[in-house]
Amino acid sequence: MVKVIGVRFRTAGKIYFFDPLKFDVKRGDHVIVETARGIEYGTVVGDPKEVEDDKVIQPLKPVLRVATARDTEQENANKQKEREAFKICLEKIKKHKLDMKL
Repeated sequence: MVKVIGVRFRTAGKIYFFDPLKFDVKRGDHVIVETARGIEYGTVVGDPKEVEDDKVIQPLKPVLRVATARDTEQENANKQKEREAFKICLEKIKKHKLDMKL
């Protein structure tokens, strides 16, 4: 048996499983984990649980740390930049009369 936590990176997004290591995390906590896309900020969506070894893809990536206030501020700043970039892209699509969706 291996201990895992479920982490989600977007609201209503797919849940990915990570090894909580020595961290005492619970549902609703924010964590920093390493993914194929790099280091990401995610939300724990379930309490830690024990699952069969054959039910998870090994090796299970670990939680790097529990998110700090600075991590949360950076995540919020990144989301704001994302909204601004989306708005600019929509304006450019309209300005250039492009037949595309964003």
